[in-house]
Amino acid sequence: MQTVLSEDQEQFKHVVQRFFDTHSTTTAVRKLAETETGFDPLVWAQLSETLGLPGTHLSEQYGGHGFGPVELGIILEEMGRTLYCGPFFSSAVMAGYALELFGDDAAKIERLPQIADGSIRATLILDDLNHPSRVGGLIKATPAGALTGSAPIVLDGCSADVFIIVAQEDSGLGLFALASKAQGVEVAAQDSIDMTRKVARVTLNQAAGTRVGSVSPQDLNRFWDLTSVALAHEMIGGAARLLDETVEYTKGRYQFGRPIGSFQALKHRCADLLMSLEFAKAATHHAGFCLAANAQETIYPSMAKAMAADCFMDMARAAIQLRGGIGFTWENDTHLWFKRAKCDEVLLGAPYQHRARMIDILQEAQDVA
Repeated sequence: MQTVLSEDQEQFKHVVQRFFDTHSTTTAVRKLAETETGFDPLVWAQLSETLGLPGTHLSEQYGGHGFGPVELGIILEEMGRTLYCGPFFSSAVMAGYALELFGDDAAKIERLPQIADGSIRATLILDDLNHPSRVGGLIKATPAGALTGSAPIVLDGCSADVFIIVAQEDSGLGLFALASKAQGVEVAAQDSIDMTRKVARVTLNQAAGTRVGSVSPQDLNRFWDLTSVALAHEMIGGAARLLDETVEYTKGRYQFGRPIGSFQALKHRCADLLMSLEFAKAATHHAGFCLAANAQETIYPSMAKAMAADCFMDMARAAIQLRGGIGFTWENDTHLWFKRAKCDEVLLGAPYQHRARMIDILQEAQDVA
């Protein structure tokens, strides 16, 4: 199994890094955070058409590039490092993975190429984003495909062209597609502490969806693993950016005639943060390599999500604290990463829920043995 990035993957990382350093500056992030849709269509077109990023992890037979979780993780780390504002996670990752795992052949052939080339922005509607076993409690589907119910948190719900919806049927969970402007669909923007990632509440009232697949418990758990690891990569990218900038700040901030970074207490604090980041990074990269190799060990994705969430949140708190008074101000950029860390911490399950999921997986494996 792969354990480090290959030369081609390192080269890919540098290309992606240069792109987001240019197009996702903090000035641009602040401007986009104030808009309704929260993203720049020109930048989205560039990353889709020029770099082909939305199709990186999707199968070649459905218009993607045929890579996997490792390459997707490279992209997400750079997005997390620069706080990219756009529908990549909602469309390419969540909706893309859902269609590839749950969709029937006709739906994959029709819809995945549009997601892969960025011409259609989709988002996945799950009525619960905490644990796979809780999905399907709020949205119901009739045999005719009429959808009723609501999802309190839908990423980029206000800017998506298409909704991919998991709904409860008589025989289990089904996958449905629905135009975001269809009759019976109500989309309401929701306030969030993270202004860089827009969320909405979607309410369905007998909306006529098209059934495009079915969702088995095994596939839903696989989806949770893949998206959790992708999100973990985003979080360690953000944590790494916070650590780098915090260390630089301590080198340039003087107290008592010397840089505060020269004080032993702050050296130890930064060293502890570095160790936390390295552990979370190792867990996240290992989980990505395991998913890419289709390894059977299934606790690593939840381990990565829990460790990355704790690391990102601790890093964000420390970044504010070590900056003293200015760390709390609107003008300082630290709060942007703090807010992303707080929302990512609970997206797709809080750390305690992923640790409980790990215990359940281990217990189930022991019972089978």
